[in-house]
Amino acid sequence: MEGYPAFALALALGNDGFKTEYFAELAALEEKNFWFRARNRLILWALDAFFSGAHDFMEVGCGTGYVLSGIRRAHPEMKLWGSEIFAAGLGFAALRAKDAELIQMDARRMPFRDEFEVIGAFDVLEHIEEDELVLGQMFHSLKPGGGIILTVPQHPFMWSRQDAAACHVRRYTRRELAGKLKNAGFSVEMATSFVCLLFPLMMLSRIAKREASDPMSELRLGKFANTLFESVMKLERKLIEMEIQLPFGGSLLMVGRRP
Repeated sequence: MEGYPAFALALALGNDGFKTEYFAELAALEEKNFWFRARNRLILWALDAFFSGAHDFMEVGCGTGYVLSGIRRAHPEMKLWGSEIFAAGLGFAALRAKDAELIQMDARRMPFRDEFEVIGAFDVLEHIEEDELVLGQMFHSLKPGGGIILTVPQHPFMWSRQDAAACHVRRYTRRELAGKLKNAGFSVEMATSFVCLLFPLMMLSRIAKREASDPMSELRLGKFANTLFESVMKLERKLIEMEIQLPFGGSLLMVGRRP
């Protein structure tokens, strides 16, 4: 399939987990949007803080390759892999992460065993009904001692039509995600909320857009708002780097390790 190894061709063109027409706009927005930029910095911090000696990294659900491109800039020596169930996403990822090994794959059936040192999935699990199955697949795809870095949307009470339009099937609590990691065999190394300081604004936005059906609308911000919100997120990251675990927020970061 277009030069990429394919392991789930029947799902490559589309399924209920995501709308492939969003990839083009995502690719255009990510570089400028405060949330994606802040999340990338937080992912890089977690990678360096918990897996500083890692030689390889696999991103499950790599989308347009934005995270992979950030890791490549920070770690030119690291072997990078990216998987995506949708063929449309791989085309964008190939442009951003030119030297990454890209494959088309269903995360519920990962064709690896004891392969990777670190696996990441960033705002992916909430799209998949069988999230515990995916965590089990990640566990077996890691080398012993390897680990996972996850981000997910947090707080079920924040559920709105924005989530439904984005093809989410859940928002997580910290206890729920930690329990699912432990059931898959992982130990939980760290968990923290983020988008904490901006949480009141996020709540107001969700209330104001109860009838919204366009999940991209929250990402289309002007330059001033992006700059202001990014500054707030930088302060928040500093708190997390000081080992202050933020108790609430729109998103959740969790790090797990395979014994």
